[in-house]
Amino acid sequence: MEAALKTKTSSLKVLNLYHFFPDKLNLYGDRGNIISLVKRCEWRGIKLNVIEVSTTDGLTLDDMDMFFIGGGSDREQSLATDELQKIKGKLKQKIENGVPGLTICGGYQFLGKDYIDANGNRLETLGILDFSTVAKQPRLIGNVLIKSEKFGDIIGFENHGGRTYHSFDTLGKVEKGNGNDDESNQEGLLYRNLIGTYLHGPILPKNPTIADFLIEKAIEHRFGAQSAHDWMTALDNKLENQARNSVWQRVKNG
Repeated sequence: MEAALKTKTSSLKVLNLYHFFPDKLNLYGDRGNIISLVKRCEWRGIKLNVIEVSTTDGLTLDDMDMFFIGGGSDREQSLATDELQKIKGKLKQKIENGVPGLTICGGYQFLGKDYIDANGNRLETLGILDFSTVAKQPRLIGNVLIKSEKFGDIIGFENHGGRTYHSFDTLGKVEKGNGNDDESNQEGLLYRNLIGTYLHGPILPKNPTIADFLIEKAIEHRFGAQSAHDWMTALDNKLENQARNSVWQRVKNG
């Protein structure tokens, strides 16, 4: 009976994406990541419901198949974190269970256990993962090129004062720019199916392999590996690849 229900549900090809605090956390076009996910699902016949979360009161996360937390100022991020504190146990459980998520800049930083601002004040964070961020001068600003074993060449734009230090897997090695800090030559965080990154721009339209990773893992978590294999039909990424390669060469040689 359970298998029959699962097959019937998977045939509907519906996923739910929780977009946390889009009114507060939307620096540098981060909302474009949502558009990319919706379109890449649509092109495969998958309906991606985007659920915009402005308050966590009564939120269960039971039907959450993936989530997105964008970047914001320290003030806006602190307000969002106050709300997320109410569900941090549920969010941590979802992450541990393999629900995919994309977190950008402040959304990435505030998953850690510590954030020390430029004045030396410790801001409240979620403490979901064991890592720290310290704000320093100068700000790290500019285009970023990353070599990633998992996702191939990645391009993006960074603008952050925070230096994030951790021992988790990363998105890859920085070829140009800074990434997590100005010392390690590493960018981002990859834990189970959670991605943390400093790359704005937004990141997904220019790097479709990352978008497809999130979609595939959402399908796999909800409906199983076979459904993920069947639903993830190949898309023509010619234009995306040309744009990324053009930017890569321009930034590398600039």
